[in-house]
Amino acid sequence: MSTKIVDHNQLYRMPWTLPDNGISWLEPTAECNLACDGCYRENVKESHKSFEEVKHELDVFQRLRKSDCISIAGGDPLLYPEIVELVAEIKRRGIKPIVNTNGHALTKELLKDLHTAGVFGFTFHVDSNQGRPGEWAGKSELELNELRLLYAEMLAEHGNIACSFNSTVYAENIQYVPGMIQWAQDHIDIVHTMVFICFRHIIPQLPYDWYAGGEQVPWDTIMYHSDSERKVDIKSTDLVKIAREHFPDFDPAAYLNGTEDPEALKWLLTERIGTKNKIYGYVGPKFMELMMSVYHFFQDKYLSYAAPKTLHTGRSATLLLWPFDKKMRGITRKYLGALLRNPFRIFQKLYMQSIMFIQPIDFMVDGRQSMCDGCPDIMVHEDKLVWSCRLEELKNYGTFLRTVPKKEKPVSEEVKLEMINHKD
Repeated sequence: MSTKIVDHNQLYRMPWTLPDNGISWLEPTAECNLACDGCYRENVKESHKSFEEVKHELDVFQRLRKSDCISIAGGDPLLYPEIVELVAEIKRRGIKPIVNTNGHALTKELLKDLHTAGVFGFTFHVDSNQGRPGEWAGKSELELNELRLLYAEMLAEHGNIACSFNSTVYAENIQYVPGMIQWAQDHIDIVHTMVFICFRHIIPQLPYDWYAGGEQVPWDTIMYHSDSERKVDIKSTDLVKIAREHFPDFDPAAYLNGTEDPEALKWLLTERIGTKNKIYGYVGPKFMELMMSVYHFFQDKYLSYAAPKTLHTGRSATLLLWPFDKKMRGITRKYLGALLRNPFRIFQKLYMQSIMFIQPIDFMVDGRQSMCDGCPDIMVHEDKLVWSCRLEELKNYGTFLRTVPKKEKPVSEEVKLEMINHKD
């Protein structure tokens, strides 16, 4: 039996690849109205792309990559003057438009227009290190649940809009992860996905030098760096461990590995079924494989975001799919037992809800960079598919940066003698 917190051999490896993926990433602007601590994109005022340029990038995606949805990001895409037209264009192409936003510019009027244009869902990035103004300034992650609920209720009023939330996990807020997972359960009827992204930055203590081609690049000129020591090695398994301290049955079902480390759990997906008051269990890898395979068979692409009306059919999934997945059989037993104790529960809906942990770039001892293998957040740059989280490297240096372990400086005889005398 494995003693690992999570054994990747017991999970379903998501089938996403570079040319056939559930998601693609589109940035119509680099302008933003907040300043997130962990952001990997330079905030550039009035950097809106022309609508023709954005449509060209969509053409490139459709030529090079199958996708179920397009994540419209930035910057903040709600600042893009033609965001409504862009959502309509993506919808017209038969792809799900997902708006990735901090929500600060969202109004009821804009939401109505986006809904009319065909927006499929929103992913709101909300955490305590964004420098939010006004009443949200200085709020903790749990206090920000009030803001998250405000956004979730806005979407629920329009009906059948997928609602997801992203948060960056730092050493100073990791203790709030279980509370946020509990909050998501409390609102499982209108909150469909919670995503936790482990913080990554270049810091002075990293034992590497950075190179663009053969030229060394000072580490403190790279856009995503911190001048002081910070914890930049939080892993998805750390989040599983802290989640299980409050939810002992918490059990992921699917993952993406690292490009250099097959055991790395870079995207770690947990799917649970239950109500606001009770989680009946967590689905297993065969359930995830069945969903992906059936969807790809009929749609010729892999599933990313599911419609709320689909996620509201947790009872049907439980009762119909139990033969195919061991953990679904456990969920079914618990649910039927609950019905026997209280038959009126038959009138209570069961919901499916996703919890995702994302572990960005890892540096190997020898300097290799382990990225997300089959990364969903791939974008178009100069008609090529590239990692969105490292676009600034291409913009500033014309290439992705390499990491090389620092050479230990040779110790002179004088220093050795001084060390010996100090020891004596």
